[in-house]
Amino acid sequence: MKITFLGTGTSQGIPVIGSDHPVCRSTDPKDKRLRVSIMVEWGKHRYIVDCGPDFRQQMLTHQVDRIDGILFTHEHADHIMGLDDIRPFFFRQGDIPIYAQERVLQSLRKKFDYVFATENRYPGAPAVKEYRIDKHEPLLLDGMTVIPIEAHHNRLPVLGFRFENFAYLTDIKTIDNEELEKLDGVEYLVLNALREEPHHSHLNIREAIELSEKIGPKETYFTHISHMMGFHSEVQKNLPENVFLAYDNLILNI
Repeated sequence: MKITFLGTGTSQGIPVIGSDHPVCRSTDPKDKRLRVSIMVEWGKHRYIVDCGPDFRQQMLTHQVDRIDGILFTHEHADHIMGLDDIRPFFFRQGDIPIYAQERVLQSLRKKFDYVFATENRYPGAPAVKEYRIDKHEPLLLDGMTVIPIEAHHNRLPVLGFRFENFAYLTDIKTIDNEELEKLDGVEYLVLNALREEPHHSHLNIREAIELSEKIGPKETYFTHISHMMGFHSEVQKNLPENVFLAYDNLILNI
C-alpha cells in the first residue's frame, strides 16, 4: 500500500495570503503546505481522501490520470471545494464514486447542485455515484476493507479511515473510546496537529502526541499543520523519535 500526502496544511494553506510570518516566507519546501488530502493506492487501485481547493494542482503534481473514488471526512471548504476538478476523470471514466456521511452528501448536493442534477444537466458538468457511509459499517473498496472512525471536530462529527494497518484522522479534537478501539493494532497513524497553542476544534501538538502514545502505533505522522506551528526542521527536532511532521509529497510505502 502506498500513501501520498497531497497536502498537509490547514484551511488557509502555507504560505497564508498576505502574511509576513517567518514560516510563510520560508524557502524550505517542507514549510509550503497545500490543503490537506492523501492518496491511497494498492494494486491498481487509487483513492483520494478529501478533495480540497488544491485538488487540481495535487493531481497535476503527481501525474494522476485515474482515480477509483473519493472519501470525504467532512464538509468544510478545505476538504470539498475541489470537487469540480474531477471533470477530466469524469470525461475519461464516467461517474466518479464518492463516499461520505449523509450530512456531507447533502452539503455537497447544495454546493455543487449541477454535479448531482438528474435533469437538464449542464453540458460538460461532471457526475458522481453517491455511496453513503455508516460509521458502524466497513467499506469494501476493490478488495480493501476500510473502517470508518468517527471523531469530533469541536461538535461536528467527522470521519477518519483505517486501511489495514494504516489510519488517517484529520480535523479532530476528541474521540470516544468506542471509536478508539477501532485503532487497536494500527502501525501507521496520521493525526492532525495544528499548532502549539490549544485550539477549540483541532488537536494541538501536545494533544496529538498524547493521543499517539495512547494508540501506540509504530510510526505517527502529523498533518493539517498551521504556520503557527513553526519551521518544519525546528519542530521535527523536538518530536519523539517515532513521530514525524508530514509534508507535502511525502510518500509512505506500507
